[in-house]
Amino acid sequence: MTLNQEDAWQFLVIWEFVVRPGKEQLFEQIYGPDGDWVRLFRQGHGYCGTKLASDYDQPRRYVTLDFWESQEDFEKFKSQHADEYKAIDVKCEALTEKEKEVGKFVVPRTSN
Repeated sequence: MTLNQEDAWQFLVIWEFVVRPGKEQLFEQIYGPDGDWVRLFRQGHGYCGTKLASDYDQPRRYVTLDFWESQEDFEKFKSQHADEYKAIDVKCEALTEKEKEVGKFVVPRTSN
């Protein structure tokens, strides 16, 4: 993510994963900064970037943070790329023991 992209995001999707033993490296490649998900997301208007982090105490536990300019951009992307999204999701099922959407978050609007 560049500085401008960090400033632009208003919508965030967080996912939590527990990766199967021995699949960590492949998981990191697919979910990392040049992985399958990021390459797909880059096709969407309003995509600002993805961060991947592993849990310090539980090394097979990861979170992804997907940054978008708006919820509308994210939902439009998912609708327009539903087949590709599903194909990657199915491909990745064998890598994880658990996958859970933690939540979708918006930056609160401030009034001046």
